[in-house]
Amino acid sequence: MDRLKLQNLLESIAIGQTTVNTALDKLQHFGFEPVGEFAKIDHHRSLRNGFPEVIWGTGKTPEQIVQIIQAMQRKNREIDQDIPIMATLIEPEVFTQLQAQIPELKYYQTARIGALVPENLAPKYPGLITVISAGTADLPIAEQAAVTAELSGFRVNRLWDVGVAGIHRLLDNLQVIAEADVLIVVAGMEGALPSVVGGLADCPVIAVPTSVGYGASFNGLAALLTMLNSCVSGIGVMNIDNGFGAAILAGQILRTAHKLKLTVDS
Repeated sequence: MDRLKLQNLLESIAIGQTTVNTALDKLQHFGFEPVGEFAKIDHHRSLRNGFPEVIWGTGKTPEQIVQIIQAMQRKNREIDQDIPIMATLIEPEVFTQLQAQIPELKYYQTARIGALVPENLAPKYPGLITVISAGTADLPIAEQAAVTAELSGFRVNRLWDVGVAGIHRLLDNLQVIAEADVLIVVAGMEGALPSVVGGLADCPVIAVPTSVGYGASFNGLAALLTMLNSCVSGIGVMNIDNGFGAAILAGQILRTAHKLKLTVDS
């Protein structure tokens, strides 16, 4: 439940349009809701940080994921809320089992994200998040970031395969960097691309190392250390392969900037 929905419900009670019992039904499991003996859904999360809970797919059985999605779907209906329900790290064979029980579930195969998506999904926050990938092999993590940001209500631009091995590809797209309000830069191998982009950008840069690379890349550790040791000031670094986290951080930056602007304008 977001803040506006809660405010509308409380105002409806205050003026007598909604009974206390009806409100109690809507607010049942307000903080969290148990699902079987294996999960507790945090319905309160969007009130605290602006984004609803997202399902981590790895390690859960398809039946567990189905039950969690269905519980979140019921809560959305109870409080008249139409927001995406997202599950990350969903493999194709798992999605097939999920869709058999939830036919309307959509699959973003490259990003490995399954989601229930409202028909009227559109950007609801100002600003532009641009996701840049060094190479084609980095696309699963880059798409994870891009899809997460879109489902979270942000406008997203994509710029793929512009790594430092062919730096002219990046330099041909300087306007794309200039137009962004937050940049997410995804790279494996030696992980140099965020430093290059950070030296060209006047907005926050979030670096995401991927586990792509030859043996001495140590499954992304080399890229992670390069990004952490960047000579460009102000680059934020996510954990290896964490495109989801990068998208949420980018969203928080834009939401906070919007809140500050509203405060100044008022």
